[in-house]
Amino acid sequence: MLKDVWNALAVILGAAIIACGFNLFLIPHQLLSGGVSGVSLLISYFSDFSLSAMYFIINIPILLAGWFKLGKRFISLSILSVVATTWFLTLIPVKLIITDFLLASVFGGVLVGIGSGISFRVGGSSGGFDIIGSLITRYRDFPVGNIIVVMNGLVILAAGYLNNNWNIALASMASIYITGRVLDLIHISHIKVTVYIVTNKTDDLLAELLQIPRGVTKIKTEGAYSHEPRDMLMTVTTQYELAELKRIIKKTDPHAFVNIVETVGIMGSFRRR
Repeated sequence: MLKDVWNALAVILGAAIIACGFNLFLIPHQLLSGGVSGVSLLISYFSDFSLSAMYFIINIPILLAGWFKLGKRFISLSILSVVATTWFLTLIPVKLIITDFLLASVFGGVLVGIGSGISFRVGGSSGGFDIIGSLITRYRDFPVGNIIVVMNGLVILAAGYLNNNWNIALASMASIYITGRVLDLIHISHIKVTVYIVTNKTDDLLAELLQIPRGVTKIKTEGAYSHEPRDMLMTVTTQYELAELKRIIKKTDPHAFVNIVETVGIMGSFRRR
């Protein structure tokens, strides 16, 4: 319960950082973010609709789609992030802090990347293309930040063409690229680790581990000193999912011996279908 509270607080903090990136750096120069936020910014720039309202409305169908594919916990935290971001966008005033729009694009991108990365690290997202990127990474082993950069780049190209201002478009693209790189530094979901678990509670652990989308191999072992037969479970997961795996092990068998090794590369099927 305490961990859930801390995760929720982390998501809210990330939402506040994202809103600061928008209202203090990007919006004063009419710069764009990407994905849902970029579309929302475009609509708000050229209509009477508010950014917060459009950001919330456009995220609704994406969150519903993610609910069935990415799990209720992930989407619940993502919903919290979207709601909190919407609220902070209305709470934090739009204020010109940096007059140079290139510097504004850099710092805005860094803040949005940090805010999104915090949400990812605790098991959620900031909504929008983050969820689409997460869906793709479940079936293709790509860094989620790179996927988001590509999708967001398409939005920026469309914006530059429609707005006929390529200086703003290119500065916005630089901001999105920085957001993606910062997100990958924090998220690190594409870094794989191999986990070896020596346990006396094999069946209990397997019942928990087989609920997550990773394969598990059971290996019969024998203690060299005690000569006691034991089971060793081996699984390959990501750095991002490692925290959840540790939680499962500690809850099920706190006395299990666990060895975690960074994986250089893998061949064959990584995700259990």
